[in-house]
Amino acid sequence: MSAETPAVPGHDEHYLRVAKRKFRAWRGTRPFWAGLFVILGGLPIAYFPYANLQIGHLTLAMATTAGAGSLIIGVLLVVLGVSLWFQKHVRTFAGVAAILLALVSIPVSNLGGFLIGFLFALVGGAMAVAWVPGEAPEVQPVPEAGTGESDAPQGAVPTLSKDAHDFGEPNDLSGTSPANGANGRHSAG
Repeated sequence: MSAETPAVPGHDEHYLRVAKRKFRAWRGTRPFWAGLFVILGGLPIAYFPYANLQIGHLTLAMATTAGAGSLIIGVLLVVLGVSLWFQKHVRTFAGVAAILLALVSIPVSNLGGFLIGFLFALVGGAMAVAWVPGEAPEVQPVPEAGTGESDAPQGAVPTLSKDAHDFGEPNDLSGTSPANGANGRHSAG
């Protein structure tokens, strides 16, 4: 095998590159970032009421009377984030529940984990509600390599008709124009 020989995908590649490609494919089929934001929102909400801040010899306890409520809200947000990763069909319920728990965390747990947990959970819940699974690309039939006979003589250069130069249509290469039926929406995953 020489240096110019390309690696066979999935066969001769380094295992980290294969794992990265598989993780990226897995991540693209679910609301991964929404789940991560919801989990990151639940952690400070559950942590801060039980944290002790050391300033020299002075211990500052941030415990509130609703410490158990903060723990419950934080754990529920973490569970909702994990469920967004592994059960993508509950994305609407989990997103709405994350938004509601983030709002409830403001009066219950130190302003929603000092607004850090509140903002992460709120953004993650909104991303979960907005996420839409992508459609599988349509498989194009492969033209058969037959006799090579066609209507045009061999060696003829195809010409474009005047219809092919529609100057009224925008040249949208992103695939998000309303003419493509995409309505400008992307999958957030």
